[in-house]
Amino acid sequence: MSWGFLCDLLGGVNKYSTGIGRIWVAVVFIFRLLVYVAVAENIWKYEHDEFECNVKQPGCENVCFDHFFPVSHIRLWALQLIMVSTPSLLVVFHVAYRENREKHHNQKLYKSPGEIDGGLLCTYLISLVLKTGFEIVFLFLFYKLYNGFKVPRLVICDIRPCPNPVDCYISKPTEKMIFLYFLVATSGLCIVLNLSELSYLIFKYSVKCYLKRYVKKHQ
Repeated sequence: MSWGFLCDLLGGVNKYSTGIGRIWVAVVFIFRLLVYVAVAENIWKYEHDEFECNVKQPGCENVCFDHFFPVSHIRLWALQLIMVSTPSLLVVFHVAYRENREKHHNQKLYKSPGEIDGGLLCTYLISLVLKTGFEIVFLFLFYKLYNGFKVPRLVICDIRPCPNPVDCYISKPTEKMIFLYFLVATSGLCIVLNLSELSYLIFKYSVKCYLKRYVKKHQ
């Protein structure tokens, strides 16, 4: 898969982000996307071929692998990266709408189309809520699908067509578990950054509204 579109999206939204938002973009791009493409993808590349059970019963290995790994870690990680990045499209589309509106009316309607205020502020806050929600949902999925954030060395499978309980061995479990912890840590960091930016923007807007009312009252 080509990640060029996602990189362009992150680079585009970076122009309209706050300082905390730019840190979020850097974390997603460097510590998540690049790690995924450069390292993690290769670790899970042959996970099905390297999954071995101590029985030669036809279909047993496939059924056991599907039971313990209903969705591959790496594919779920890729889906998470896509889902947490796409809410930024809302901001990009809103800025594009402002720019097209100015061109249509042939006059300056905003101080700056990319300035976070008014309707764009609401869009930005919605994108932050969606990104945080997706992060939490995917962490919950990782935890529920794999019974915690661990990759066992050995699993015991007794599902048909296996003739009896068999031992199945997972390749590179320690290496996979390290990267799984890294995924959880970076995802948690992104949640903290999103909540910090959300709090900052709400606080900033509240102070701005209070000062406006204060000035009007004393005038």
